[in-house]
Amino acid sequence: MSLRDYRTALTTPGAAAPVTASLLARLPIAMVGLALMLYVQRETGSFAAAGLVSASALVGVACGSVAQGRVMDRVGPSIPLYVMAGVFAACVTAAVLAVEAHLPVGVLAPLAFLVGVSEPMTGPASRALWNELLPPGPVRDAAYSYEAISMEVFFILGPGLAGILVAMPWPGTGVVVGAACMVIGSVWFASTRAARGQRPQAAERPAGSLLGALATPGMRTVALAALGFGILIGFVEVGVPAAATDAGHATAGGLLLSVLSVSSVIVGVIYGVRPWPRPMHLRLPALLFGFAALIALLAVPSTLWGLCLALLAAGSFITPQSTAHSVAIEIAAPQGTATEAFGWVVTSVTLGSAIGQSASGQLAELSGPPASFATASAVGLVLAAVLWFRRRSLVPATSRSDVGLAGV
Repeated sequence: MSLRDYRTALTTPGAAAPVTASLLARLPIAMVGLALMLYVQRETGSFAAAGLVSASALVGVACGSVAQGRVMDRVGPSIPLYVMAGVFAACVTAAVLAVEAHLPVGVLAPLAFLVGVSEPMTGPASRALWNELLPPGPVRDAAYSYEAISMEVFFILGPGLAGILVAMPWPGTGVVVGAACMVIGSVWFASTRAARGQRPQAAERPAGSLLGALATPGMRTVALAALGFGILIGFVEVGVPAAATDAGHATAGGLLLSVLSVSSVIVGVIYGVRPWPRPMHLRLPALLFGFAALIALLAVPSTLWGLCLALLAAGSFITPQSTAHSVAIEIAAPQGTATEAFGWVVTSVTLGSAIGQSASGQLAELSGPPASFATASAVGLVLAAVLWFRRRSLVPATSRSDVGLAGV
């Protein structure tokens, strides 16, 4: 894969409209939940209530991504996105009205869950559309790499935009702006010729399985890799601001996390051209191992400048992992389940992040941020070892021997 493959993918006939629409739809992906949390905190004065509302929205996203993906695989992306855009708009409206009415958290949390579960899954739909636009090969891999890199950019911009908009005269501005971008972008994407022309493939689902794409051993391995990645990200997202606070510079926490993402994007482009290791069944454990090892460096620095350098190193493994998860779906997911499979990846990362954030918060408070980073590294190394033992589940079927692989 080369830089020319990125250009070829993005300029392929029929790609311009869905690519642009998906950019608008996915821009608020890291913004809506945070904006809702900040909005609730401003109106209620309670971080506890805001945290519960945010967690409820996160769980909703985890549940909705798989369900929407399964439906899209069966009927195409357009109708589900139209429906969910309308439901999402209604749920956001209800949540804003509830916050304005100062209703109790027992009402706000379920509404936040509905906001999350109804969030239109344009990201998985966009990723799956490349299967229709491009044949297998380096150009399609470049398209998957672009999807991962663009998501990293949104995760950099989203929190910053949420922080700016919550400071507006009305603190709910960020929620409304983010939701509007998501609705308009999703409807636009669903209306493109490429999305409307997408035809579902016959899905190869194990009979009677409720797990769908996750019923295959390979997809369970990919989901485990995504879960481990999410756990480590969650540890870092809490541990870094905690370290900045302990150093007496609480406002530097967000800036430090942006440094993490910047190195991720830069290295992600380079890695997409020269991925290593080449075999996917080796790539997933190697990348998680490297990420976990570099996170251990975060426990060493005694200054924020040292932490910044360690974050630059650790961030270099973020986008390569996101890209690897996306490409691994080609090997692991049954035919006709690509959107649902990507939904499982989103769910795994989201749940992992929630686990990591919760554990990191407890450890940072009890023992300090270095203990949080050290624990994250240990957890990552253990999960990388598990991925190594499961690596054969990601060997392409044409390359497998007949012995010892079927039961992985």
